[in-house]
Amino acid sequence: MNSINFHQLAPDALDILLQQEAYLKNAFNDSQWLSLTLWDLVKLRVSQMNRCAYCIEMHSQSALAQGESVERLLALSVWQTSSLFTESEQAILGWAERITNNAEVGSDELSELREHLDERSICDLTFAINAINSWNRIARAFKP
Repeated sequence: MNSINFHQLAPDALDILLQQEAYLKNAFNDSQWLSLTLWDLVKLRVSQMNRCAYCIEMHSQSALAQGESVERLLALSVWQTSSLFTESEQAILGWAERITNNAEVGSDELSELREHLDERSICDLTFAINAINSWNRIARAFKP
């Protein structure tokens, strides 16, 4: 088994990640541009890209509990060609994929996102993408 009890061995590092989660939950909940359901979609899509089964299961359940539809969850991996996602959601999911893939981000990509989010929301979204990438890597390494 490839499991390490990172909760016990690195509690201060875990606390930093949990504090970031608390900040992001408040940011997405209080934003006029973002929502907790959208946050779950971003977490789920990034987890799919990173092939983190643990996180996919967790965020699918969370999205369903937030009221997300099964149809949209099933179509999430093909969001680019699905009519189930709004232009805003597509821009946000595209940003999540660019950041996760460590792709070059130019002024065109940022301008596209600015059509749907204010700058504070772009920052919060980017930190949220970074956070789920971090959680995915920890979960895949230590198999909780």
